[in-house]
Amino acid sequence: MAVLGATGLACLPARRSAPQPELAVAPGSDAGSGGPSFRLTASIRELMDAEIDPAADHLWDAVASISTRAGMEERQPRTAEAWHEVRRHALTLIEATNLLVMRGRKVSATYLPAASPDELDSTEAQRSIEANWESFVGLAQILGDVGTKALGTIDAKDPAALFEVGSEIDAVCESCHLTFWYPKRVLPPTN
Repeated sequence: MAVLGATGLACLPARRSAPQPELAVAPGSDAGSGGPSFRLTASIRELMDAEIDPAADHLWDAVASISTRAGMEERQPRTAEAWHEVRRHALTLIEATNLLVMRGRKVSATYLPAASPDELDSTEAQRSIEANWESFVGLAQILGDVGTKALGTIDAKDPAALFEVGSEIDAVCESCHLTFWYPKRVLPPTN
């Protein structure tokens, strides 16, 4: 039988159970101070693959002018449901930037070699982030800010402004990638 405690939450009688594994606590978290502790399950690369890339892709794909044999196709959200879906992806992008900068999160759960000569392997990328932590956090915060700007264009139902913010999202992503994933890449000069 559950009994409500002073907080209004159910207080259940203690049960004997099998020993539970100790939880990994993020270094730098508030675990020792009575604050929250976090379980860091996904690596940075997994967050990019599962949350940030799909969310950004959805925002980029939401508004487009596509040339087809039949003529120009103007893609943009047109219904409340379509705008809601774009908004959901903007929120995912914004909140995922907070997950990226949780202390203790690794670039990868296992060693990943560089995919090309201009890319860092996962160990080098981890060292780069640790050595330039404030820059990494700053870029993640800028991405969150640009995501918030996208959210404003979505709430205003302004497809032209959302299209423009998409290029800002791309620039922030590329800046971070050039700094932490492929800093050896030589970019062609811009004219």
